Amino acid sequence: MLSLQGDAVDAINRSVELTEAERIDRLRLIRSDNVGPRTFRSLVDHFGSPRAALERLPDLARRGGAARSGRICSADEAKAELAASRKFGIAWRAPGEDGYPPRLAMIDDAPPLLAVRGDTKTLMRPMIAIVGSRNASGAGLKFAGQLARELGEAGFVVISGLARGVDQAAHRTSVESGTIAVLAGGHDCIYPPEHGDLLAAILDHAGAAISEMPLGHEPRARDFPRRNRLISGASLGVVVVEAAHRSGSLITARMAAEQGREVFAVPGSPLDPRAAGTNDLIKQGATLVTEAADIINAVQPIMERPLIHPAGEPDSEPFESDPQSNDRDQITGLLGPAPISIDDLVRMSGASPAIVRTVLLELELAGKLERHGGGLVSLL
Repeated sequence: MLSLQGDAVDAINRSVELTEAERIDRLRLIRSDNVGPRTFRSLVDHFGSPRAALERLPDLARRGGAARSGRICSADEAKAELAASRKFGIAWRAPGEDGYPPRLAMIDDAPPLLAVRGDTKTLMRPMIAIVGSRNASGAGLKFAGQLARELGEAGFVVISGLARGVDQAAHRTSVESGTIAVLAGGHDCIYPPEHGDLLAAILDHAGAAISEMPLGHEPRARDFPRRNRLISGASLGVVVVEAAHRSGSLITARMAAEQGREVFAVPGSPLDPRAAGTNDLIKQGATLVTEAADIINAVQPIMERPLIHPAGEPDSEPFESDPQSNDRDQITGLLGPAPISIDDLVRMSGASPAIVRTVLLELELAGKLERHGGGLVSLL
């Protein structure tokens, strides 16, 4: 079986180190109403810095039709959150900083700041995600553990979501070699609660835990898909061990494919509904896995390619400073509750991409737009 040489690191072409003021500005912007990771990046690309973007939020929201501007996180609130995090042993890292998984920084909705606890060296190493059913079969749990152990022996870090079932088996078997837990809530809101001891073991053995949520945030249903994009985004590839139809693990696999990651699936009995999703993934082109070597052989060529850090690069499609009202009306009229692609909006409206992007940003900051995967948007 192939293995990594020494303490392999996911090398990246540049690194940064934020000042405390820059970290506060970043936290203020991402904690302000209606600002998600994609919107954050668009704002910073256009206005040049989080501080400049913060100054423009009220005007943009007003232009989007908001009756009043949304809440803007204050400097005092951001400082208090950073201080509380430090007491909990959490460091907030930005893309390009040491401790921010390099491959996670490459996705278009990478968290502008990531709450990191544990060994930062582990977070810089090549990762393979293992996910699957919460009510996995005994065979599924055994095989997930076997894969995790062999991947750890080959030098990979195993990353998963700290859930019951397959996630738990993958974490527990790779504690000694290095594993990362991705949390759906804040670092002090572990789900499920009984996995507090597992997380403690991970942190005690040079592992790590990451989250984009503040302390005190209890995970809700919509937070788990957000967590899943971090699992797939940080990894070279995602292995699905068992997954029924409509499983959350299939959401992770879909996100992995959208992010350009490898998707692996372990085949199962056609008579077991817990294998229906994985068998479908194989039919759709996922790499069939019966041993860790199947995964290692597939990702080895990927590791030889240099990583290009996207953060801070100029936006190739700038915004319009102030679209005309007829442009806004036309673009808004094409939107509805059904998702539509931004490319279709450009084509149907006849407006420039810059104008369409600006109108969408205004609507989003006014709380009237929802962004979906694959460049789709809809009205709320």
